[in-house]
Amino acid sequence: MKKLSHYSESGNVKMVDVSTKPLTTRTAVACGLVKMTPAVVRAVKRLRNPKGNPLEIARIAGIAAAKRTSEWIPLCHPLLLTNIDVTASLCQNGVELQSTVTTTGQTGVEMEALVAVAAAALTVYDMCKALDKAIEITGIMLVEKTGGKSGHFRRPAVVAEKTNSKVRSR
Repeated sequence: MKKLSHYSESGNVKMVDVSTKPLTTRTAVACGLVKMTPAVVRAVKRLRNPKGNPLEIARIAGIAAAKRTSEWIPLCHPLLLTNIDVTASLCQNGVELQSTVTTTGQTGVEMEALVAVAAAALTVYDMCKALDKAIEITGIMLVEKTGGKSGHFRRPAVVAEKTNSKVRSR
């Protein structure tokens, strides 16, 4: 049976020791959805937000946040990220977000991909909240990860489709 890795034998919280793990290329893909009313989606399409283009600002916020994941999540290792890609695109019921993060390191980048989507989603909310405070952030999830001891993980397509996201299992 697998065990939680952030606990010592005595039950104390600890940072995982990755010093003996080999360097491997690791990638993670995460997605999420910012649900909006059709009126807010139309407003975002017109890009008449006094704060700027919400999709582009969200993309940049996601990239910046991924780089600072170890500051957000106390037991995450600071990593040298070799690639961060964040996309934000309008869909019928809001903004679909996806991040892909890569490193060559001793631990994975799942948290960095998830933090990128979370920060991008919060940025979209911030940029659009003047139009509707009931905007909902939902469906933030890991879609796929590669590399490392645990190997390849891919979320089944049926679950990824529930987010109304363009992210699909490949």
